[in-house]
Amino acid sequence: MTKAARRVVFIDRDGVINVDLWKYVETWKEFRFEKGALDALKVLTDKGFDIFIISNQAGVGDGIFSEAAMWQVHEKMVAAMAKRDIKIRGARYCIHGKKKKCDCRKPKTQLLEKAVVNLVFDKQKTYFVGDKLSDLEAGRNFGVRTILVRTGYGKETEKKLPKNLQPEHIVDTLKDAVPFILKA
Repeated sequence: MTKAARRVVFIDRDGVINVDLWKYVETWKEFRFEKGALDALKVLTDKGFDIFIISNQAGVGDGIFSEAAMWQVHEKMVAAMAKRDIKIRGARYCIHGKKKKCDCRKPKTQLLEKAVVNLVFDKQKTYFVGDKLSDLEAGRNFGVRTILVRTGYGKETEKKLPKNLQPEHIVDTLKDAVPFILKA
């Protein structure tokens, strides 16, 4: 008997789920959800999606904040989501510095690979939602579809999109991405 395919979505954190401060989000006090992000995540949860947060957090490796501080922000974010009955299946963070040559920093795909170990899903029906070229590249490199949001760095990213990296959709917010994700 084969396992039923899961519905999966990968979502970047800073600039997509929460407001990007144009610097690192180092504490929960600095964290603010993007407008409509919780509503979007609630719909995806209610529709049975396995939601994976995939994020580079180079501030840890570059010594700007600790790994413990990063996880504290993560835990409080997940707790705030849980109050709205939003379920996050998992989160993978690259905590290496920007100049470190690791295998997990987006646009490489190790974070995505590790997130879905032993999970059966259809890559052709899966999206990576992000605001940076590295998100789009990671999604493309992993073989899933991509959506660029204009929050965070998204507007700047849209201006410099190379033809070979065009996402399937460009939308204003994570909430605007949901109809496309649901149709996949």
